[in-house]
Parts: sequence; C-alpha cells; structure tokens
Amino acid sequence: MESDKIKQVVKQSYAKLAKQSSGCGCKCSCSSDASQQISKSIGYSDEEMTSIPEANMGLGCGNPIAISKIKAGDIVLDLGCGAGFDAFLAAKKVANIGKVIGVDMTQEMIEKAKSIAEKYNYKNVEFKLGEIENLPIDDNSIDVIISNCVINLAPDKLKVFQEARRVLKQGGKMYISDIVLLEELSEEQRSNEDLIAGCVGGALLRDDYIARVKQAGLQVNILSENKDISKKQYQGLPLESLSLEIIKV
Repeated sequence: MESDKIKQVVKQSYAKLAKQSSGCGCKCSCSSDASQQISKSIGYSDEEMTSIPEANMGLGCGNPIAISKIKAGDIVLDLGCGAGFDAFLAAKKVANIGKVIGVDMTQEMIEKAKSIAEKYNYKNVEFKLGEIENLPIDDNSIDVIISNCVINLAPDKLKVFQEARRVLKQGGKMYISDIVLLEELSEEQRSNEDLIAGCVGGALLRDDYIARVKQAGLQVNILSENKDISKKQYQGLPLESLSLEIIKV
C-alpha cells in the first residue's frame, strides 16, 4: 500500500478513537475498564493510570516513561502523542523548569490533548500537529524523546529515526516501546487496513527495525522484549513489543 494511503488509514482510525472515551491496545475501541487493564499489563501503575484518566486511551504497547531517565528541566518530545497520556506523565518529571512537546498527525487527537491540558492546567506541555517523519521541531533542541507504539504506523521508519537524530541534542536519548514482527506477514495482511491501523500491518521485522535505528546513525540498547503481548492483544500474531534506549552519540 502506498505511503499516502497508509497515512490516510491511520488518520481516519485515530480520529475516530479520539472522539471516544477509550481505546483498546492499538487495535479497537472498548470500555474504559479494558483500557485500564491493558495499560496495567504493559507497565503503568495505578497512580499513573488515574492521574489523567481522559488521556489514557489504552493505546500503548509499553511504558516509555518507566524506562526513561527524564529529569527536571529536560525538554521532552513525545512522538505520536495521541491524547497526551505519556506527555502529561513526562510533564510531572520535567517539572516547571522543563517542557514537553507532543506531536501527532491527527488533528482530533491534538485537539483532545490540548483540551485535557487546559482542563488540568498543564503549563509545561505543548501539542503540535505534524508527522513524525517531518517533525516541526528545531535541530538539536530535545533532551529526551519518548514514543509508545507509534513508529510502526509510519511508512518510512528510517526517516523517523533520522528526524529523531536531527532534533536530539548531542548525547540525547530516545525511549520507545513499539510493535515488531517475529515472522513476515502475507501480502494480504500487509494490505489489511485494520491491521495497518492496529500497529501490525506496517510493522517491520525485529532485526530490520533495529537496523533502521543504526542506519540513522544512532546507538541502540535493547531493554526488553515482550512476546506475551501477542496472545493478550494481538490474537497470537507473530510479533512482540520491543522497548529500546536509543542514543545520539
């Protein structure tokens, strides 16, 4: 499927989710309780899940905040921020002397995130409409990048990592959780719009994903690999959730 078509499928799917009160993994709409259970299973604490309930849509495949080394004063960028759940959690870590910027290509998600930020009076969070393959962010301006189950949705993953390298400061780090494949999909699966929007159809094989990071000139450390997520959220498809620390050296 062509890149423009893939982006259209993703935008339509997440625009629809933004208008609902919850999501369900990367895959479907479901109840708020189910979203909470998914968030707990991928590493979020009860405190995190209840801190900004409207922003927790159960759309992740890991908890990049838990594995990150965000500190007070950092400038943090959230790639594919959705309704802002991880961005708001990061905002507490950077405190009033830091800042969090969330970027998402879905207008409805950005509007939802901005509305939640206003409701809870977050002054150190900003949300921008944009594509993670072409970030509306200055060069060498970011201390830490986080991303949760989003890069798999981008048609050009190498460009995403090249953009990450561009905006990171020297020594800056990126903490991501993402879906990667353990076996190649069929052409039919690759073209299935539900699987594309569900973080599977556009995913790369595990080793190819890591190779893209290195090709972009970044150093990568594998922090964890969660194969159980396949049975819990993805009907046994040959995939895993991969958590990485990526460094601009």
